[in-house]
Amino acid sequence: MPASERRSAVRTATVWEALRPVLDGSAGDVLDIGGGTGGFAVRVAELGHRVRVVDPSPDALAALDRRARESGVADRVTGQQGDLSDLLETVGSASADVVLCHGVLEVVDSPASALDTIAEVLRPGGTLSLLVAQRHAAVVARAMAGHFQQAHALLDDQGEQASGRVGRRFTREELASLLPGSGLHPTAVHAVRVFSDLVPGSLLDLEPGATQALLDLEHAVAQRPEFFPLATQLHVLAQR
Repeated sequence: MPASERRSAVRTATVWEALRPVLDGSAGDVLDIGGGTGGFAVRVAELGHRVRVVDPSPDALAALDRRARESGVADRVTGQQGDLSDLLETVGSASADVVLCHGVLEVVDSPASALDTIAEVLRPGGTLSLLVAQRHAAVVARAMAGHFQQAHALLDDQGEQASGRVGRRFTREELASLLPGSGLHPTAVHAVRVFSDLVPGSLLDLEPGATQALLDLEHAVAQRPEFFPLATQLHVLAQR
């Protein structure tokens, strides 16, 4: 496996490991918001769940359809064009047992309103899997790249001014205060990509066993709060 694929596997492993206990058991209805080409959706469908992917890109949905057919789960995966702004019209209230919202909250107009919508889509007792960019790591990354003004702006989450594009960053404390306002109660928080974005890809090629060792290290720190500020992303499980 090429280093790029190994790195990708390490980056998603923490999220997938956290999700597995939620997904194990009887088949349910899973909604993947912004699920694109189906990197998560197809794997979820392979566990027996019915998965609906809502994404604004027709090209991504076409790739999703191909991937689902190649994996033999086309009968359990449905793609629909749309986004969070029209989610209720697209899927309806109380239509999902699990909602995946990975890398989407950063680009919506109002995170609070988006979470309100997600809560309405979830059935009582349902679970939200939320993956967001983490602000402190973004500040460090900008500074290490020599973009000191961008790093300074990100201290106060002025994401648009700092990066030239839309893109919020969140801290653990902000998520902890934001989610309950929508009736979503965090049950677990995980640090994602604490080290994997810092390790040169060549190292994974040159050192035997390096990928597994990196994966073990990511798992070891995933639930240690002192490492949350170093994580590129935060993954939160929350229940309605």
